[in-house]
Amino acid sequence: MMKSRSVFVCQECGYRSLKWLGKCPSCGAWGSLVEELVEVERSSARGNASSPVLLGETPTLPAQRIRSGIDEFDRVMGGGIVPGSVTVIGGDPGVGKSTLMLTLCAALADHKPLYVTGEESLEQLRYRAERLHLTRQEVAVLSEQCLEDILATLESYTPGLVVVDSIQTLYTRQMESLPGSIGQVRTCAGQLVQWAKRTGRPVFLVGHVTKEGVLAGPKVLEHMVDVTIQFEGEGNYAYRILRATKNRYGSTNEIGVFEMRNEGLVAVPNPSAVFLTHRLHSEPGTAVSAILEGTRSLLVEIQALVVPSGYGIAQRIATGFDTKRLQMLLAVLESRLGMEFSHTDVFLNIAGGLAVRDPGVDLAVCAAVISSLRNSPLAEKAVAIGEVGLTGELRQVAGMDMRLKEAEKLGFTFAVVPLSAQAIASSSIRIEVAQHLGTAVEKLLL
Repeated sequence: MMKSRSVFVCQECGYRSLKWLGKCPSCGAWGSLVEELVEVERSSARGNASSPVLLGETPTLPAQRIRSGIDEFDRVMGGGIVPGSVTVIGGDPGVGKSTLMLTLCAALADHKPLYVTGEESLEQLRYRAERLHLTRQEVAVLSEQCLEDILATLESYTPGLVVVDSIQTLYTRQMESLPGSIGQVRTCAGQLVQWAKRTGRPVFLVGHVTKEGVLAGPKVLEHMVDVTIQFEGEGNYAYRILRATKNRYGSTNEIGVFEMRNEGLVAVPNPSAVFLTHRLHSEPGTAVSAILEGTRSLLVEIQALVVPSGYGIAQRIATGFDTKRLQMLLAVLESRLGMEFSHTDVFLNIAGGLAVRDPGVDLAVCAAVISSLRNSPLAEKAVAIGEVGLTGELRQVAGMDMRLKEAEKLGFTFAVVPLSAQAIASSSIRIEVAQHLGTAVEKLLL
């Protein structure tokens, strides 16, 4: 027997309260509690027993993945799409989520894809497809927001792949709350997950993100699905980064690089060359390092600018790099090398709009800051790789041989690495080892 009751649900974290609150006690968001009617079922005292199955006797996943032919996308997915998997793709508005999903459907036209849009009309969708040169009759489209109607269409049409754009626009008639609410997103996603597991057809859910850059809706959405990928990119840059934050069938360290052009998204097979396109020669305040993303190494340019502070408090501003880690590295430079940054503003930028989380760029960041402070460029064709500890020592990072091979491939002839990497040999790149940050910087400076 079902009965309804009124509760107030936080639209940020899903916290429930019997009365309205101005501030959510769970996540601290203001004005986020919205009244919703929920149905509560009185469960019976006894349940139905299920038959356990031995782990070795359970059915296995299909060995054959669905390859889209978009190499950068397949790399992030772990080699292709697993049948029956559910993937959520999030990203800022206008970053290209819908364009990527429409491109994916066109690439997998032989698999009978169905593109369900709740945000656009069919005329608008066709206009965008024509602009991207993706109009193919094999890609079926549907403009619908009601979950029950969508599920009925899936049962009758039996597509081989489904894209829902977006999960926040769907609603179910079983609930009276508005589309995009916590309950609606959780219920609609749960029904689509059940359909994917039952039929073995992959489903992609496009999701909105909050101003903090996390997926909007209940946190349980990320637990329900198999893969969560983020589409990152700055509006002023043409390059987009596809990154997996959860993948039950592959690594979460892989990234895919795309370029947004007038004709749509184009995969970038050699990102290192792209990120270093405008680097003609070494300038004061610039350094090159190699980062590791899954099974691939990328070369990135770090740009630093140190200027006298015009305000009472010195500024520390970083784009594409963790500001707190920049503050830590500046503290190491002050404590271990005797440098003074209390009256200077320090600006740091990762060229190309790439967000770097690899600690292997620590040495390059420090070298770029010192180069700007002294107004002296680093050595030509030099690459700096290594993590900097709080005592100023250089520490080894993973995949050093892959990083050096990538630098060698792009014509770099000189590398400064930690002392523990001295056993690595290279045919055309000269390797200098250093145990301390001060020694490494002196070898890099002209």
